[in-house]
Amino acid sequence: MTGAGAPPDRGRHEVIVAGGGPAGASAAITLARAGRSVLLADAGSGPPAIGEALPAAAGRLLVDLGVAEHVPGPGHLPCHATLSAWGSARPATVSGIADPYGSGRHLDRALFDARLREGARAAGAEVAEHTRVGVPSRRPDGRWSVPLHRGDRHEVAVCDRLVDATGRRAAIATGIGGARRRTRDALVALHVTLPDVPVRYTDASTLVESAPDGWWYTALVPGNRILIVYFTDADSPTHGPGRDVAFRAHLAETTHTAARVAAIPFPHDPAPRRAPAHSAHLDRVVGDGWIVVGDAAVAFDPLSSQGILTALYTGLTAGEAIDASLAGHPGALDAYHDRITTVLDAYHRNHHDAYAAEQRWPDRPFWRRRHQRAPLSAIVD
Repeated sequence: MTGAGAPPDRGRHEVIVAGGGPAGASAAITLARAGRSVLLADAGSGPPAIGEALPAAAGRLLVDLGVAEHVPGPGHLPCHATLSAWGSARPATVSGIADPYGSGRHLDRALFDARLREGARAAGAEVAEHTRVGVPSRRPDGRWSVPLHRGDRHEVAVCDRLVDATGRRAAIATGIGGARRRTRDALVALHVTLPDVPVRYTDASTLVESAPDGWWYTALVPGNRILIVYFTDADSPTHGPGRDVAFRAHLAETTHTAARVAAIPFPHDPAPRRAPAHSAHLDRVVGDGWIVVGDAAVAFDPLSSQGILTALYTGLTAGEAIDASLAGHPGALDAYHDRITTVLDAYHRNHHDAYAAEQRWPDRPFWRRRHQRAPLSAIVD
């Protein structure tokens, strides 16, 4: 019963998922298809995704989730190949034709995420749009009391299990004191999206080009736009005051990236936006009544091209683990933890090897840091 002055009761669910991106939606879909009572809360207030590619291999996970008929769906662009000037000034081509899963997609992320949430709704989950999850607290009966905020409306829901899909902040797991955030580097993304790409510009490939103090990524994105991203370290002067001028200066020093965007009009001094892109993970991804998925659990350097793939995978496998634990098999949660550890170990090896392949600027701070094997002990917030 709700006491005087207390927020209204939203009811009880077996699982509440905080965060409606690919990881959270995948967890909600998996649990709803298993017959569990699920509330998926999506704040919809975070910074817009800067544009991501969906690897063709994600198709298998979409089939497993039962949403492949509608997701990704129309509204995205094909990604037929990746050109990589990495370790050499001469770009190498990796074609999607050779991929057994075919070509990937340059996503309209808002559309992709919305379709996944619609898939969760169709599977039987309750989806609360524009709803932020506050810091949960334990009830005397062991369940969670979960604050829900939508504008001026405040409610409280009750659940047996929590899924933290709040992205790199890992707001739930860190908010309840269940885990600490660890990071290996200070990579940031400085990005500009140019509109009104000429109709004659039809290059649907992704271009990656390394540079003395970082690396560049360019790709066409839906809406007749091209995305230009410069990845560098947070202590680089490029992202400080006057970063619009520095961004253009560094872009002009590239070979392939500058040539690719030369025919596209630049707005007057576009100020690049900044987004975190560092490798990070939680020291715990499973706790008493909670589990962490997606970037909240493991956030990868965009060079890996594994962000959305990992989000779908962790959401699906976490949903399976929660369903099994609610059915009386607590070992499923330990198995999920072990899976994440395996994924993280493989990522760290591949991440080091990828950066080691570029040896043209070994004395520049950006590359020297990545040629060293970073410790796993650094803790932030």
